[in-house]
Amino acid sequence: MSTPSLRQLRTFVAVAERGSITEAARALNLTQPAASQQLREIERLLGTRLLDRAGGRLVPTASGFATLGPARQALAAAAEAAAAAQAVRGGTAGRVRLGTGATACIYLLPSALTAVRARLPGLEIVVATGNTPDILRRVAEGTLDLGLVTMPRLVPRALAATLVRRDGLVALLPAALAGPATFTPAGLAALPLILYEPGGDTRGIVDAWFRRAGLAPKPIMELGSVEAIKVLVGSGLGASVLPLLALEREVPGAVVRPLRPPVERRLALVLRRTKVVDAGLRAMMAALAHEGSDVGADLGADGAGGVGDVPLAPEPC
Repeated sequence: MSTPSLRQLRTFVAVAERGSITEAARALNLTQPAASQQLREIERLLGTRLLDRAGGRLVPTASGFATLGPARQALAAAAEAAAAAQAVRGGTAGRVRLGTGATACIYLLPSALTAVRARLPGLEIVVATGNTPDILRRVAEGTLDLGLVTMPRLVPRALAATLVRRDGLVALLPAALAGPATFTPAGLAALPLILYEPGGDTRGIVDAWFRRAGLAPKPIMELGSVEAIKVLVGSGLGASVLPLLALEREVPGAVVRPLRPPVERRLALVLRRTKVVDAGLRAMMAALAHEGSDVGADLGADGAGGVGDVPLAPEPC
């Protein structure tokens, strides 16, 4: 048995409530022949009479009474579905699933999330942390809506990337090891090093900086927490290379020195090219871009800026 359409159910309910095809057609902004056709069609589909005439009015039959309740529920559910979609479109409801690294999560996200919450208090925001390859995979698969990741990185062609921040890397040293005004790879390699654990893109950029100088120092410790690294450096146990983003506040017992040659990482927003950008996602992207210093710069295929087509080629090591 075929199921009736919402239009047919709406016409049936209107006639059952008003007792008149003419009045129902007027309420639904239909012609009377069109309303009559809808009634005939729904009765044909269901294989039973739904309305009968009594005392000059149309009243539901037994089948009509049995159908009336579910028909009203179906119409209410359709209205609820439309309202939910409109709420997401308008940003008063919905969900954004964001993936990012731990450093950006700690130092970049709080102010962005606060701004989005103030603007769209009904928006559900889910944050997942991980390394760039994992986040790119999840964005491409659709289990994340948006990624804030470290470049350079070969981005799947299904994704679009927009640069939001250039984040310089600097040396963080115990005050006793402050030494020269700037540090070269050779100067840092001579010190005990406490670096990010392998696998992350920031650690890869640091390793490439040493490698370009023909060096491959072995760190005494490798950790996944930038806060733990800062505490250990401040305790005098070794030096590190960290993003400026993580060093906006002074680290007790430690000093910051520029690197020579300078090196940076780039933070970019990535999402699927076919992603429908609703009000909630648009607000999140705008808030994250506002936190960056290079708002809206599209990353080109060479990773140097300009019109943003991916993939982005990794920088030479």
